[in-house]
Amino acid sequence: MTAKTMNVNAVVDHAKFNKSHLSIVLWCLLIIVFDGYDLAINGVALPLLMKEWGLTTVQAGMLASTALCGMMFGAMLFGTLADKIGRKKVIMICVFLFSGFTFWGGFASSPTEFGVLRFLAGLGIGGVLPNLVALTSEYAPKKLRSTLVTTMFSGYAMGGIMAALFGSWFTAEHGWQIMFYIAGFPLLFLPLVWKFLPESLTFLVKVGKHDEARKMINAIAPEHQVSASTKLELDEVVVPGGTTVKALYQQGRSLGTALFWLCFFMCLLTLYALGSWLPKLMMAAGYSLGSSLMFLLAMNIGAVIGTVGGGILADKFHLKPVIMTLCVSGALALYGLGFNSPPFVLYFLVAVAGAASIGSQILLYSYVAQYYPLSVRSTGIGWASAVGRTGAIVGPILIGFLLSKELPHQLNFMAVGIPVIIAAIALIFIRTPVAQSEQVSVSTVKRRRSYSS
Repeated sequence: MTAKTMNVNAVVDHAKFNKSHLSIVLWCLLIIVFDGYDLAINGVALPLLMKEWGLTTVQAGMLASTALCGMMFGAMLFGTLADKIGRKKVIMICVFLFSGFTFWGGFASSPTEFGVLRFLAGLGIGGVLPNLVALTSEYAPKKLRSTLVTTMFSGYAMGGIMAALFGSWFTAEHGWQIMFYIAGFPLLFLPLVWKFLPESLTFLVKVGKHDEARKMINAIAPEHQVSASTKLELDEVVVPGGTTVKALYQQGRSLGTALFWLCFFMCLLTLYALGSWLPKLMMAAGYSLGSSLMFLLAMNIGAVIGTVGGGILADKFHLKPVIMTLCVSGALALYGLGFNSPPFVLYFLVAVAGAASIGSQILLYSYVAQYYPLSVRSTGIGWASAVGRTGAIVGPILIGFLLSKELPHQLNFMAVGIPVIIAAIALIFIRTPVAQSEQVSVSTVKRRRSYSS
């Protein structure tokens, strides 16, 4: 009797959403909440660190960029490594790095020590993002893929909300250090992550772990009833160069790869300029630290709404027009923040800016995940994120420099908004490669690889 053959990609694409999918999304969501928290505490701690250590705005901006610099290297290293050793192991390593070194940062006694610890934490913060996106995308049914990826990624903004609330509640009495001590909590649930978070299904099939792969297929698509004799196969686009950066420029992806890198650079510049400096920007406009932290809260609430709503719209229409709309809306909102308006208008504009800056960035991750074939997905996401981190590094330094010049705050907000307009223009020229969009079944473009035990 001929053994039954099953296409793993087709099973995932057409699976019905169930509790196994929900479990994957929730575990990734929990991890990314603390990932977002670990980065958002920069915005809470910077004004306090400037006061305690006598830092100028430029020095504080450079200090904030140490974590972002670590994120750049982390995204490059761990995005590529995951395509070789698996997503789950890399996620565990990254959680240990960002949680452990952020916790240690609470004991820092000088700017230099603090900067080194933030750089090391940044390796984990930057490395975990592309792998959480890739893992969620690989298990998500096709019709819900953008919604599930963006819902998971909304945890990033939830972490920002948590940082803003904890900052307003605890820092007055316990100092900035308490924010970093809280960041050590994920170390406690690492054993649970190891037990309940699955490895990438496509990776399991590739490395010959067929029993684990069949178990996961039975969990996410129980109607298929996979047996021990079932042969598993993957639809793969064959990319010359393997998991190297060169592979990202093969088969008509050169322009798209370069434009995605530009989009990531511009969106991350805006995102981290706001994340690191929004409280200080609002203080420069005449608001107290307490009310400025509430603006940070409003920004992240807007980000959650924009992210989840954007994902739902993207599954109905397409990622590109949704991201472009968010970028333009964010630029207009930031321009509006430069004018004196009633408080409720300012909070609304900050929320729109958050929805645009964070929402568009998260949707870009989803767009990149769908743009590249499985064999180089983490590499593609990781390198786009890594190149974008240069924008994240530039953003806080740029705003710190502008604040040191004591320019009208209208110009500060306009400077933050211009990059997302550039990103919106770049998106216009991104096209899905012909070989991928048409799924041409020729050996030089696509092959079906069978894996059996």
